[in-house]
Amino acid sequence: MRDFNLDALALLASETSFSSPSNLELSVSEVLPLDQNPAAVYLARLTKNGRRPQKNALDKIARILAGEDANCFSIDWSQVRYQHTAAVRSYLMDRYAPATANRMLSALRGTLEQAWLLGQMSAENYMRASHVKAVIGETLPAGRALSKDEIAALLQDCINDPRPIGARDAAVIAILYSGGLRRAEVTKLELSDYNQEESMLKVHGKRSKERTVYLVEGAIAALQAWLKIRGDESGPIFVTVNKGNNLVMAKPLKPQGIYYILKRRAKRAGVKSFTPHDFRRTFVGDLLDAGVDIAIVAKMAGHASVNTTARYDRRPERAKQEAAKVLKVPYLKNAAD
Repeated sequence: MRDFNLDALALLASETSFSSPSNLELSVSEVLPLDQNPAAVYLARLTKNGRRPQKNALDKIARILAGEDANCFSIDWSQVRYQHTAAVRSYLMDRYAPATANRMLSALRGTLEQAWLLGQMSAENYMRASHVKAVIGETLPAGRALSKDEIAALLQDCINDPRPIGARDAAVIAILYSGGLRRAEVTKLELSDYNQEESMLKVHGKRSKERTVYLVEGAIAALQAWLKIRGDESGPIFVTVNKGNNLVMAKPLKPQGIYYILKRRAKRAGVKSFTPHDFRRTFVGDLLDAGVDIAIVAKMAGHASVNTTARYDRRPERAKQEAAKVLKVPYLKNAAD
């Protein structure tokens, strides 16, 4: 099957124990080949970054359906019916934020669709089982925005660091903020993605979508300082620097590496703890605060919907804060009491 990355799925499958589930109704006598397993076929169609979290989601759903020994490769998805999916929805709704629950339900629906497409499930059973409504609800956005002073402190710590990682880390921070990139997007950047004349980066985003990001002066200067050290050899822009301060061109920086870079820089700069994604929140929030149209900001951030972008908008919260000041609470107590 041409569009399946079965080698990647085989690796995921090798990490999974194939114990028989305790629920005999959903058990399989032997595990199906990957190209006939609905869960494997569903996962194979996802991007590399999306595959593992959705496998974890399906493993959790499998345990809900068939007991603690189950996993997504060891149950018979063709036997899942509406009563099962309704129970799964109820379980997820009680234990997870709406967005997480809906992501997991999406994995369930996708797996059931593959069971139908593989001829293992009738159209009627598939339609009924997959007819579970999305979990309704809204949670406050996680994370926080960084102040301009905090960003300046992080960059100054990098500038004060004479090692190659000082220049590299400064460029990473500058691009995370001024471009609003996800950390995985930063690690995918190749030297060929940088157009120096246009001060533009070609970003490879989620679901194989590409977008252009234009850098501002400070970010251009930080990137140029790093590229002067890195050189003009083709390959990833951001690479590992070993303990001897030598660049390892064959070893690109990984998303988890960016997490550790920021954690270390925050501690050195005396900045309160934050996540790499908080730069993205700050990027969107600062643009909206400056009056940039939300549709443009959505395109800059690579959001498929402006509704996603709106979740980062800080202006409504400030308006509520100001409105609350209109209220007066007549609580009077003698200071001597």
